[in-house]
Parts: sequence; C-alpha cells; structure tokens
Amino acid sequence: MEIGQKFNTLTLKEYFFYIDNYKKYKDFNTLGLYRSIIENEKLTLEDKIAVREYSHRTFKKTFDFLQLKDPGIFVEVEYLGQELTKGDEERIWDDIRLYQQRILADKKIKHRSFGTYSKHSCPYEDCFLNGVMIRQGSRLAGTEMHFVNDKNNYGVRHKSEIRKADRKREKQIIKNEIENG
Repeated sequence: MEIGQKFNTLTLKEYFFYIDNYKKYKDFNTLGLYRSIIENEKLTLEDKIAVREYSHRTFKKTFDFLQLKDPGIFVEVEYLGQELTKGDEERIWDDIRLYQQRILADKKIKHRSFGTYSKHSCPYEDCFLNGVMIRQGSRLAGTEMHFVNDKNNYGVRHKSEIRKADRKREKQIIKNEIENG
C-alpha cells in the first residue's frame, strides 16, 4: 500500500495512524516524516512535539542517524520550540560532529558522502546544480564533513614539494662539485 499524500499535509491522528502502521506502506519515509514535522502548518507546536515524541518510540535509532545524514533537520526537530543561544548552537554542532565521527568509526565507513553532504547546495536558489550528486572534495561541494583530527593535506603536499626541490638541489650541487672539482 501507499500513503498517497505528503506527510506535511497530515493531521495529528493521521500521523499516529501511519506511524503505527508504517510497515504496511512501501512509500513510508522516516526522513520525510521528521522533515514534515517542521514543515506542517496544520499542527500547533504542542502537536508537533507530540508527533516527534511518538515517532521517537519507533524510529529513535533512525532519528539518531539523521545527525550524520541531515544534521540540519536533526537540530530543528530535536530542539523544536526551544530558544537557543549562540553558545547552545555551537555546543550542539560540536556534539553532532563528535557523534558523526563516532558513527563513521563504529560502522567502519571510510567515505563521507551522506545525505546533504553528497549533494551540491549553494545559497543561490536559481543555481542549476542544486541537488545534483557530487563527489566529496570537489570544488562543487557546498558543505563538507570536517573533524578536529582530520589530516591537513595542504601541509603534506607543501612538505612533499619542499623535499622534491631539496632532492633536485642536492643532485645539482653534487653535479657542480664533480664538474668543478
């Protein structure tokens, strides 16, 4: 069976019904469910919080994975209705980075192309590349996943170039001494 309508058009009772019977619907999408909580204009803030808590009973593990897949949606849903200070936001994003790193290490995932990190996103709404799948590290990548202990490849390349120049200079010095010697 299919739901046949967008999640952000559902009422509170319909949310509860579809969450209870999610296995019957082949088009049930948990990311869409959590995104619709934010986008649904029919629900009050209390209703949105109730839907979030009710869906956490079934999809808490999937919701936690949103920190890796779509951290923006995760933060909006997790802190729904709360006023956050700048310090709170920085702490939250630091915690998300640590959790992302832990998930990647636990699951032994080497790449970082997940959800929002695998698509081109720029601030221009009329950009023809928005939503296009891109390779991580390319110049089209809008956002990248960075951790504190990541290796800085710029320093490695710079050091390699210096060593290469030293080797060339050493050969030239030896050649000059042999010729002049």
